Amino acid sequence: MAVRRVAVLDYGSGNLRSAERALARAAGSRAEVTVTSDWDTALGADGLVVPGVGAFAACMAGLRAVRGEQVIGRRLAGGRPVLGICVGMQILFTKGIEHGVTTEGCDEWPGTVDRLEAPVVPHMGWSTVDAPSGSDLFAGIDPGTRFYFVHSYAARRWELEPDPTGHLKPPLVTWAEHGDRFVAAVENGPLCATQFHPEKSGDAGAALLRNWLTTLA
Repeated sequence: MAVRRVAVLDYGSGNLRSAERALARAAGSRAEVTVTSDWDTALGADGLVVPGVGAFAACMAGLRAVRGEQVIGRRLAGGRPVLGICVGMQILFTKGIEHGVTTEGCDEWPGTVDRLEAPVVPHMGWSTVDAPSGSDLFAGIDPGTRFYFVHSYAARRWELEPDPTGHLKPPLVTWAEHGDRFVAAVENGPLCATQFHPEKSGDAGAALLRNWLTTLA
């Protein structure tokens, strides 16, 4: 098997080295993992990981500073895999609303990221998820498996309408609950993302990352 090149996008946000180490462990000798903000490296890699922590607006500002939203769009136009993590998932939606401020996202998926409605926020700790059948990310992972979440905001609705022609495969949406229901992961062709942190989720996260790595062409 050819060694795959995986780039972790450095735009000033996210647990970059933690993600790099987790991916390297999951891949073994099957992939070379690089943390980079370089356009050509991020664009040319077999897989691109977009991490993220903190505020939606700050992450979008950092992403635009390195033309990250253009890299994501260009890769997806060519069917090249992208994996978003935590706020790196949130910025893939149309917009985020934090403290009354609306910030435009990458608009790869229609929807709004806003504050969780729960007795305790942030949602911090281990939670189960409800993955759909046919999921590649969660293949071989027990349904009762817990993943590690740290967030106060999420996409709480899925707004993408089904394809009326039936030609496009509908996205696979995984849900979780904290006070109310929210999107925990999405698989949409070359674009995948998780609200939880696979790099902090122990064996479960390693299994999910291995599953994603196997999808790289």
